[in-house]
Amino acid sequence: MGPSLTTFLDSRGAHSRPLRELLADLAVDWLDLDELVRRSAQPRRTVEELLAAAGDELERDGSRYRATPGARDDFTASVHPDPAEHDAVLAHCEAFLRGVPVPLKALDHVQADAATMARRALWLGRTYWLEDAHLLCVGDHDLTALAACAANPGLRATVVDVDERLLSYVDAQAREHDLDVRCLHADFRFGLPPAAVGSADLVFTDPPYTPEGMRLFLARGVEGLRSPEGRLLVAYGYSTRNPTLGLKVQREVLDLGLVFEAALPSFNRYHGAQAVGSASDLYVLQPTTRSPRLAEAGLGIYTHGPQSVESASAPAAAVAALLELTGPRAVLHSPGWAEPFRSGQALAFDLTADPGPWLARTLLAAPAVRVGALVVNNHPDTTNAEAQRALRELVAPKFDLTFHRSIADGKHAVVAATPVDPAGVPRALLDRAHGKLANTWREALVREVPGLTKREARDRVAALAPSDRDLENRLVDLPLDRVRAVLRAAATP
Repeated sequence: MGPSLTTFLDSRGAHSRPLRELLADLAVDWLDLDELVRRSAQPRRTVEELLAAAGDELERDGSRYRATPGARDDFTASVHPDPAEHDAVLAHCEAFLRGVPVPLKALDHVQADAATMARRALWLGRTYWLEDAHLLCVGDHDLTALAACAANPGLRATVVDVDERLLSYVDAQAREHDLDVRCLHADFRFGLPPAAVGSADLVFTDPPYTPEGMRLFLARGVEGLRSPEGRLLVAYGYSTRNPTLGLKVQREVLDLGLVFEAALPSFNRYHGAQAVGSASDLYVLQPTTRSPRLAEAGLGIYTHGPQSVESASAPAAAVAALLELTGPRAVLHSPGWAEPFRSGQALAFDLTADPGPWLARTLLAAPAVRVGALVVNNHPDTTNAEAQRALRELVAPKFDLTFHRSIADGKHAVVAATPVDPAGVPRALLDRAHGKLANTWREALVREVPGLTKREARDRVAALAPSDRDLENRLVDLPLDRVRAVLRAAATP
């Protein structure tokens, strides 16, 4: 295909598939403009732009068009066959599911079955042009990214999730099967990692089935789209016995300026979720110019657990104990780590709504000041000696930790972090956890190693880094497995 046509198709990105199929039709038959519009289901103006871009690669007979003999092979080859055979994709999905972490009720996890994973992957490949496309999964306990990339080798995907277990599992599976999937950590209440913002052609999400959860996950999905041409693909189900809930959720969709392009009924099936028939629909949503202007969402988005819509804040006695154990003049700070903290004073955090990962992220992101964090007694990072040791080791270059269990009402714990003397490259990385890792690591080496040039430091970072992709992200956004790997590598003499 000529450069003008290639440029036009590339500009359509993931949405060029119907136009590529139209070119394949033109390679075998004379077609007039009306028929081209009907076959492609594209606006007349878009079809006219395609014909103009094809230019001399088309023959014309009155109102009819056909590919020239020299262009026919290229036009036919421009459309790949179906991404893969169903049985092969299903086998991949069944294998992926064997080791997936157990669903967490507190995060509204309900596992999609292998047939649903395969159906999503194949539908994506038949509907969109996925060669060099980027799929962003806003939460992905269903392993949609793995399935989609296994079925469509030209696709790359990013999984952003709050569940460290899931990120570790997806990362390992992607490496084992040589799939172009990277993992980043975030709690969507506090924002998307910068590397995910404005990066995606398509966004897939299966959000918590509350109006608040839908709004938040969709808002982050819109934030992740590269352009207004992108689409959000959303799994959502409600009981036919309670259509009012479906109405509330669909209003949240409309309130974000999103248009329902399609609703595929009962597209997704689950192990569990029997209140909604163990099924959900697939919504295809198109953003409008209003969509990026997103409203701020509250913290309560789930249907179960301490971070649910109905949950209450920590008892006053527990907060008082937090402030006392943190130290004089401690400032009570809201949860979140998306941006660096601008404080030279002691910081206290009420993390009683923590689903698990907030505590470690808070300590990674906090400045080297006295820090106190209030959590529930059975928090996974404080519940036993092994968990406490792992947390201590993670932040050891920056903090010494003390664990105060069963304080105040006997149901909460305070983790007190005391800064240690700065030393070494790992400490420098933790002190600038919000900086681009490649830059902070290089600068730390230049400061630590006498006579080392910036170029030599850059080369050493490239040699030491566990993954090139880590270097393009902020340390605070990496899954904890990746953070630990980076800090071990940075400690290499």
